[in-house]
Amino acid sequence: MKIKQFEIWIADQNPRMGTETGKIRPVIVVQTDLLNKEHPSTIVCPITTNVKPDSEILRVHLKI
Repeated sequence: MKIKQFEIWIADQNPRMGTETGKIRPVIVVQTDLLNKEHPSTIVCPITTNVKPDSEILRVHLKI
């Protein structure tokens, strides 16, 4: 499987750890392609449409 930076994937985030939601949801790949080729894990960020209007801290708003 070839994973590229900024692609959107559906990921199963189980098992749940800490405050993570632990469910199947869309994620965006934030890890560089250089590491995606050689590293067994990939850094992703979950995507949600459930965002409070005033939430700015630790949030990136994607425009579609």
